[in-house]
Amino acid sequence: MIEPQGPLPTEVYWKRRLLAVAAAVIAIALVIALVIWAGSSGEDPESTNAAATQSTGSEPETGAGEPAPDKPVESGQPPAASNPPAPPASESGVQTPPAEGAEAAQCSDQALSVVLYTDKPTYTKGDQPVFTIVVTNGGLAPCARDVGKASQNVVVRSLDGTRTLWTAQDCAPDKTVNNQVLAPGQQVNDNITWSGTTSNPGCDKPRVAIPVGAYQAVAKVGAKESAPITFNVVAPAEQ
Repeated sequence: MIEPQGPLPTEVYWKRRLLAVAAAVIAIALVIALVIWAGSSGEDPESTNAAATQSTGSEPETGAGEPAPDKPVESGQPPAASNPPAPPASESGVQTPPAEGAEAAQCSDQALSVVLYTDKPTYTKGDQPVFTIVVTNGGLAPCARDVGKASQNVVVRSLDGTRTLWTAQDCAPDKTVNNQVLAPGQQVNDNITWSGTTSNPGCDKPRVAIPVGAYQAVAKVGAKESAPITFNVVAPAEQ
């Protein structure tokens, strides 16, 4: 069994046996290498991730969005506040009245609303119409204004507005001052009675009753003027 038998020389049979043994050894080595490689590549990924987490888990945990306490803030950059303070009332559009004893600012003409009314739409010639002036603080803050007779005026004009027939300050100007602090939306009313006659500045011309017709009137408080209103004057009814 050990000694080769056959027609060929003995050396040929020994060479064949050695080649077969070498091929077997190489095949076994390849199988072992494949087994080792497969074992290393099939390592559990979760265990690998856990190991990586443990290696980097030395830093202290902090709240979401907050820097770690031991990390310095960059130069010139203050740490951001999680809840910024609410803006003051003056920035948020809410106006508060002045403290007691504080002096209120003067109401500008833009902050005032001036409206004129008549006590009726039609008068009989010889009547004395009563005009009502309504002044309103249309601003967002309290303010002070003279709303007395010294600052008021009512002007009666022709219907087309081209001729002035009478003003309250022509003949008997009232110089009464009435300074008031008006809260936002507060109104002040005052009445002016008209004799139904013409006038001129200085009142140096005869005053006559205005003729029958249609007219317009406006009110003024300082330089602030109301929208015009209209009214009629009719002849007395025949007896």
